[in-house]
Amino acid sequence: MLEEKNDNLPTADGNVPNDSNESIQVESVTAENEATTAETANETVEAAAENTAVTTEEEVVKVDTETEHVNQKALNSIDDSNAEESEDETLKDRHHIPMQDYDTLSMEQLVDELLILVATDKVMSVKEHVEEIKKAFLAKYNHFIEEKKEEYHAENPDTTEDFQYHFPLKVKFDQSYSTYRDNKNTHFKSLQTNLKSNLENRLAIVEELKELINPQENIKDTLKHFNELRERWKNAGSIPKDKYNHVWNNYHFHVENFYDYLHLDREARDLDFKHNLEQKQKIVARVEELVNEADVNKAFRELQDLHKIWKEDIGPVSKEHRDEIWNQFSDLTKKMHDKREVLFEKLRGTELENLEKKKEIIAAIEVLATVKVNSHSQWLAQIEKVEALRAAFFAAGKVPSDVNEETWGAFKLAVRNFNSFKNSFYKDIKREQNENLEKKNALVAKAQELQESTDYNATTPIMKKIQEEWKQIGHVPRKYSDKIWKEFKDACNNYFNKLKEQKDEHNAEEIEAFDKKKSYLETLREYQLTGDHKTDLDAIKLHIENWKNLGKVPFPRRHIEGKFNKILDALFDKLSLSKKDTDLLRFTNRIEGLSENNDTRKIESEKIFLMRKIDEVNNEILQLENNIQFFTNTRNAKKENSIVLEVRKNIAIHKESLDGWKEKLKQLRNLKVE
Repeated sequence: MLEEKNDNLPTADGNVPNDSNESIQVESVTAENEATTAETANETVEAAAENTAVTTEEEVVKVDTETEHVNQKALNSIDDSNAEESEDETLKDRHHIPMQDYDTLSMEQLVDELLILVATDKVMSVKEHVEEIKKAFLAKYNHFIEEKKEEYHAENPDTTEDFQYHFPLKVKFDQSYSTYRDNKNTHFKSLQTNLKSNLENRLAIVEELKELINPQENIKDTLKHFNELRERWKNAGSIPKDKYNHVWNNYHFHVENFYDYLHLDREARDLDFKHNLEQKQKIVARVEELVNEADVNKAFRELQDLHKIWKEDIGPVSKEHRDEIWNQFSDLTKKMHDKREVLFEKLRGTELENLEKKKEIIAAIEVLATVKVNSHSQWLAQIEKVEALRAAFFAAGKVPSDVNEETWGAFKLAVRNFNSFKNSFYKDIKREQNENLEKKNALVAKAQELQESTDYNATTPIMKKIQEEWKQIGHVPRKYSDKIWKEFKDACNNYFNKLKEQKDEHNAEEIEAFDKKKSYLETLREYQLTGDHKTDLDAIKLHIENWKNLGKVPFPRRHIEGKFNKILDALFDKLSLSKKDTDLLRFTNRIEGLSENNDTRKIESEKIFLMRKIDEVNNEILQLENNIQFFTNTRNAKKENSIVLEVRKNIAIHKESLDGWKEKLKQLRNLKVE
């Protein structure tokens, strides 16, 4: 990945390697060594002396240290990412999968997203996405279950049963996540086997590189062997990410030693150095363009690839250019890193805004948890407000990770307090509903007891009263509502269906009675009085008795009774009977008709009318008697005798009328209504 200062020399990882697997120990050059070997050794001593001289200058050292420290953060970021992707090449695909703000999605949407990700064969490339979905889903699910549990205990305060809730969406999520986990484990096991083998292979290549520096070897054979090792290295495959930088730094260290210490053809070496320098200069030029790229994340991903090419595909350059070209690359990397940090700061600012929104939402829910309402409809409105605030909370987006748990906890507490406040109201409602359930169960038992009764005259008013009482009783618990209503309705329907069947039988008799009365009415129209008072009165009474014996008629056809009464009135008018007797006969006939038809409403109205008439006549008599008293006390009472006589006559008429009204009331009170 990152090529450290001096093209991944031993100082790249902060320590000069001294282990046989991390560095090479260059053997002392004997007098018999070739001159080129001695020359190379002298160059090394001179370079070391120069470096020692430089490091004695404290200011230069301070500047170099600060520069390295400033750039190191950016380099480490790319190093870590490249090491991870080098271990598993499928991780590169994660850059092409958008990382959504999963906290804003509903549980249904999260499961849909999980299904899409699990379907991909790049199992490790979706790891971070799947884990974010899991975290968001479980947070929402656990909160959801907590609320359902509180509702359950609020509705069943005395229950000893454990709370259980089947949530199909959770089953679907678990199945999908289990599939992902199995795929990941399979992939990881296969990967681990290859990584171990590849690591051993690369370490063996490094060991062979160390053995190449041998003055006794033929230069051409050594160069051929070196190229073979480079090709084997290129095809050696992925290794564990925690070994990546160490192994690559070690490899490059020995490659550079091969260039610097081996007796290579200088011209060929310089050409190789030149080619490598040109390639690295192209990379530097490309990074300069990336610094101005609008899409910072895309540019940074390409920079990451360029670091890998720099480190893995391009060989070293000559010493005089190593520091310069690396520093250019490192400085540009720092600029790109700074741009990304600015982007992250902007995102951080957005997260802080989201945090303020969520705090406001939590405060609003806390207020609703203190507003007392006393009706179901008002609570429904409050619940709707909380649901809207809950949706707004989830849609508000991410907050800074360091306060995420705290914010989520405050939200859950606010909702829990609201639910507890709400449940206390519904707990009282539940108590009232249980009382209503007991009352309705009593009515059900009574209705079931009476449903087989055949005493319709006595039972029907009771059944109607039970139905009215049922209407006056409030709600019962929902889980009993349908069952108890069905029991009550079945009992009532059973009784009234039997009553209807009984009435249908009576209706047939009533229709037959109507037909008979209709025929009798035609006969009565032709009846003529004989002129003998007693004979005619007995005949009229017989007609009345015959009419009654014909029976009741259907309610819609009761108009025939009025026609019969009109004929009787005409016959009474022809009789030489006193008005009082005639009136009583008519009245008797009419109220008996009301009695036969069980018309209690009209009978009661008639009683009220008669009592009012009696009061009126009594008042009239009292007034007339007062008038007589006035006239008899005057000085000219004798002259007023004619007036007094007239008043007394009126009193007698009113008293006779009063007797008639009283007789009618007496008959009415003695009337037996079926």
